Amino acid sequence: MTEHDLIVIGAGPGGYVAAIRAAQMGLNVACIEKESRLGGTCLRVGCIPSKALLDASEGFHRAKQVMAEHGVDVKSVKLDLKKMLARKEKTVADLTDGVAGLFKKNSITRYVGHATITGPGRVDVIDDKGKTELKADNVLIATGSNSANLPGVEVDHDRIGTSTEALDFPEVPKELVVIGAGYIGLELGSVWNRLGSKVIILEYLGRILPGMDNELAKEALKIFKKQGLEFRLGSKVTAARVKGKRCIVECEGKEPIECDRVLVAVGRTPNTDNLGIESVGIETDERGRIKVDQSFRTSAAGFFAIGDVIAGPMLAHKAEEEGIACVEGIVNGYGHVNYDAIPGVVYTDPEIASVGFTEEQLKDSGVPFKKGVFQFRGNGRARAIGHIDGRVKILAHAETDRVLGVHIIGPSAGDLIAEAAVSIEFGATAEDIARASHAHPTLAEALKEAALAVDQRAIHA
Repeated sequence: MTEHDLIVIGAGPGGYVAAIRAAQMGLNVACIEKESRLGGTCLRVGCIPSKALLDASEGFHRAKQVMAEHGVDVKSVKLDLKKMLARKEKTVADLTDGVAGLFKKNSITRYVGHATITGPGRVDVIDDKGKTELKADNVLIATGSNSANLPGVEVDHDRIGTSTEALDFPEVPKELVVIGAGYIGLELGSVWNRLGSKVIILEYLGRILPGMDNELAKEALKIFKKQGLEFRLGSKVTAARVKGKRCIVECEGKEPIECDRVLVAVGRTPNTDNLGIESVGIETDERGRIKVDQSFRTSAAGFFAIGDVIAGPMLAHKAEEEGIACVEGIVNGYGHVNYDAIPGVVYTDPEIASVGFTEEQLKDSGVPFKKGVFQFRGNGRARAIGHIDGRVKILAHAETDRVLGVHIIGPSAGDLIAEAAVSIEFGATAEDIARASHAHPTLAEALKEAALAVDQRAIHA
């Protein structure tokens, strides 16, 4: 039996970051990952490959339909899907190799295989060569999540698949049905729409982007419709099956839809199957998530959990923050994550980003607030680059002026939201943002103008 100070199960963003931080703090760390590549779902078949395709498809779309307006006349634009997918794979390979290099640099012992908890502080690693027994005072579960299933939908991981399959379609589908209008559905639906698919997005609710600011979601819906995406809201999917080389999707009370491929994007479920958590009495909630306290301790002594297997948004950066806070708590006795300052980003065009409370949440909780809104069409840089759709919305406490939430739809929203997250983390007021000098001409000036608008004094509105 091999002994370590800490065993991390899972090498996704939460797991590998936690392992590195623990090693930096002097612990003898082992990390178990069943896949040959490190980085988890996010790096291998999620965040990174999808962003590579989003960027490539946006470049194709702009060259084909937009650049002529900028005086760049591209006579012939052709799609080389095979090359696009190959570049995506190289990006993934480079980054997974980078994580492996970080493990080596920090002297982290890596085990390839399936982890099974067998008792207090004990984990077995099973691979095709047999079993390796490990022991540690502390075990951190960071096994991530899997794509959720939908009753009646027969996923064959080919014609009817998840985001994993949608990242590797061998050809552009003529018709693609996307079930779910959340982050994943909108991003991958946008990719294939730009590349030439007729994309129909089915959503059970009467809106897109559930959980995000409703005002931004409504604006996003209008923009996406102009881009050619078709939305059928209030659609309850009851069945989907393959018929020959085609797919049939059935919705309650509506005519069946026939298409080439189906993407099921109805959320994700915590990955705790065959992990052995029951052997040590680790408790889960009604949704199968591991219950933890503020220090990420589970109900079993010496066992911790972070990321998608516990409550909260299933975001890579949330898992990273939890991983660092968890191991710092193990070593120093204190670690903290401010969940009010965890941003969320939808990498469509335009991007949509949010941090803090939504307007609906503040109204429901009775918190008095002021609102400042600034449209990107009033921003000089947005005009110069031809991206004028969207807005910045800042919500500040009506009495203290503290920033409570920031919601952005527009160019580079995913980068702009970082200033808002830092503002909330440090308890900044709208006045603080408004008084800070923002370089001109930049998109960030829209954030300053929205902060000024909180008190009805925006300059360029």
